[in-house]
Amino acid sequence: MAPRDVGVIIAAGGSGNRTGSSELKQFRWIAGKPMLLHSLQRLQERSDVAMVVCVLPREYVADPPPWIFQCDTDRLLLSVGGKERQDSVMNGLEDIPAECSIILVHDAARPFFTDATTDAAVAAARAGKCAVPVLAMTDTVKSLDSDLRITATVERKSLFRIQTPQAFPREKLEQAHLAARKDTYVGTDDAELCERLGLECVGVPGSERALKITTENDFALAEALSILRE
Repeated sequence: MAPRDVGVIIAAGGSGNRTGSSELKQFRWIAGKPMLLHSLQRLQERSDVAMVVCVLPREYVADPPPWIFQCDTDRLLLSVGGKERQDSVMNGLEDIPAECSIILVHDAARPFFTDATTDAAVAAARAGKCAVPVLAMTDTVKSLDSDLRITATVERKSLFRIQTPQAFPREKLEQAHLAARKDTYVGTDDAELCERLGLECVGVPGSERALKITTENDFALAEALSILRE
């Protein structure tokens, strides 16, 4: 049996206003339950997960939505989100129990991540690496200037789209976040904070189904994907 030494941080502290809805994106229902609940329950099903810290806007930590208690509350902590996403992750990291030596960082907006991807990321972190799910670019990619004139066609062989959950040895993620805080550096994801310190970061196979739900069109596509998964 795998050791129960994985701590999970689910970043769900954003307003999610790009959907055009006043409701928090991560609380909207999709495939029969709130989007956030998909990730919470799926990650708590893992035998290696000791604790899930869900980072929420302050008002929802004080007054959580009732459906959140459908989870294993013995392995659930709520943490207040920060100004930037990485501030939220750092807040969550500080709440993870000390016995968790592997950290998964996941975006609530990706409810349909796969077990295979998570397994591969955790395995890489156990080997001392920082791991991110990746998908190869299949579209042609071009560089444009500020006037939308095409300046170059970019070689895509070395370009990949990045997903979550990302996995890290705890001490490396803490080192990266503390360095970013000291330098007032804001990255686009947690892996970037590790990259800038020269820490080894590797890709593991992602999944097309683990799309990030950002717009109303994404919600419609995600509903269709949920039907295909059944």
